[in-house]
Amino acid sequence: MSATGKINVQTENIFPIIKKFLYSDNEIFLRELVSNAVDATQKLKALSRMGEATGDLTDVTIEVEVDKSAKTITIKDKGIGMTKDEVEKYITQIAFSGAEEFVTKYKDKVDKNVVIGHFGLGFYSAFMVAKKVEIYSLSYKAGSQAVRWECDGSPEYTIEEISNRSQRGTNIVLHIADDCEEYLDNFKIEGLLKKYCKFLPVEIKFGTKKDWVDQGEKDDKGEPKKTEIEVDNIINNPAPAWTRKPADLKDEDYKAFYRELYPMQFDEPLFHIHLNVDYPFNLTGILYFPKLSNKLEMPKDRIQLYCNQVFVTDNVENIVPDFLTLLRGVIDSPDIPLNVSRSYLQADGNVKKISSHITTKVASKLEELFKKDRADFEKKWDDIKIFVQYGMISDEKFYEKINKVALLKNTDGKYFTFEEYQNLINTNQVDKNNKTVYLYATNVQEQHAYIDAAKSRGYDVLIFDTMLDPHYINHLESKLKDAQFVRVDGDTIDNLIKKEETNSSKLSEEQQNQLKPIIEGTISKEQFTVQFENLNEKDAPMLITRPEFMRRMKDMNQLGGGGAMGFYGQLPDMYNLVVNANHPLITRILNEGDSEKQTALAKQATDLALLSQGLLKGESLTNFIKRSVELI
Repeated sequence: MSATGKINVQTENIFPIIKKFLYSDNEIFLRELVSNAVDATQKLKALSRMGEATGDLTDVTIEVEVDKSAKTITIKDKGIGMTKDEVEKYITQIAFSGAEEFVTKYKDKVDKNVVIGHFGLGFYSAFMVAKKVEIYSLSYKAGSQAVRWECDGSPEYTIEEISNRSQRGTNIVLHIADDCEEYLDNFKIEGLLKKYCKFLPVEIKFGTKKDWVDQGEKDDKGEPKKTEIEVDNIINNPAPAWTRKPADLKDEDYKAFYRELYPMQFDEPLFHIHLNVDYPFNLTGILYFPKLSNKLEMPKDRIQLYCNQVFVTDNVENIVPDFLTLLRGVIDSPDIPLNVSRSYLQADGNVKKISSHITTKVASKLEELFKKDRADFEKKWDDIKIFVQYGMISDEKFYEKINKVALLKNTDGKYFTFEEYQNLINTNQVDKNNKTVYLYATNVQEQHAYIDAAKSRGYDVLIFDTMLDPHYINHLESKLKDAQFVRVDGDTIDNLIKKEETNSSKLSEEQQNQLKPIIEGTISKEQFTVQFENLNEKDAPMLITRPEFMRRMKDMNQLGGGGAMGFYGQLPDMYNLVVNANHPLITRILNEGDSEKQTALAKQATDLALLSQGLLKGESLTNFIKRSVELI
């Protein structure tokens, strides 16, 4: 006997609302329906453990079938099933969550996290792609009568008890709408199952696949005889690595899971962090450190967020700090508040707690690796430094936890903690104002002459060669007491670290004023400022330097920044042409009686300085080569 009724909703327009607004993407209908099937199966397992359900549980595989000719998709489970009254209660009363009621009833006997659904609306996502939906269900309860329910997307439905079903569980049959026939493609459905259901805790079958089995015999060549057979195509891994205990996993297990998550990634992860928290919130997962380039690029393969093994999103910016999004892996938590579509996060204090905990775990892991094997940590440093620097800049708590093991690398390839490096330079690289000067290079090859000049005075030079370094240096200057970072080519080395003693000049002020316009005539006045310095006569006759402030502002502007950074970033490049008043060549230029030769010598010396910085190009470079040949 069949009956009709009206779905208990507050508005006649609930289905258009579901279809257009409730869910962010109609493809998640499959996630919701398969998740419901998993819930039904998990409930049955829980009841069986409590002795409240009997029956065979050896095969509880969920099946998904596509029938192109009938234009249907069917999701079958062998779970708890429903009686007619339960269908009326759980299906026709929208927003009444069967999962919530189940957890409430058995809260002292069953882990609530075995049940995925908390909203009661997941089933209705079916109407995003279906013009009609049928339910066939038989409850696990002894003596139950099977039931069939049908609805065409309007509030009216039909329900009847049937006698031709003996299989416990539920079949959901979707009659696909004309404008959604793309979902009748097997390849597309398998892709969605692997995207959203890849790690659900119950096996999910989608069709069959070819496999080879050993017959136990050998052929004429002594090779094992094999027969091709069809086997169930199980598309998910019900027990992914993050759900297992760390003690039960080996390093190869973690690497294998990484390849499972990111099959298109060919680089091995540097190391991993296994998250496992049950208080004050539930959180599991595995985070991997990939090799990072010096460019601050957001990774294509991002951290994946799961809720009880159901894929939610790979957009985790609201759950973890920005710098942690450079990592890869999985975070799974039933305590992350999601809206009914599981697609968007809701504001909640737990999110901040989870974020803080993950940050602490990452910092602790780095500290552990440093203390356990410093040599290995140093080998990995260049691949992870941009991540650590980003974290130290953007997260104060991370800075506090990690600054003792963050490393500095010098031009000799040696690594130091901040404390070690301060001890190295705290006497020699202190200027007359008692500021410790950290010299650094951004390109060892291009700045070799400046590095060499610094080393000749016993100074050490660090390497800062990433896009993030200008911001990182600014941050360090605000943190380190009486510290100043200057690029090694920002001025003459004696000006970068000013001591009390100064060299006397071989040129009088009058002689300098006499020579200055001759040198200014060899370069662009708009781009270069000529200044005389009393350097060592063994230093270069002329040097190109770039003011630290202007250069740093322009570098920071490349990574993005408004205000002063944006303003300075638009200004043309400005340089200083430093003339070594004590170099013999400068004296020779001054004393040259032939004006043409004097100009040629001045131009040659200027071009040499430009050449050393890669600033001599085009026609100027051609003329320099010709002039060099003539002078030789």
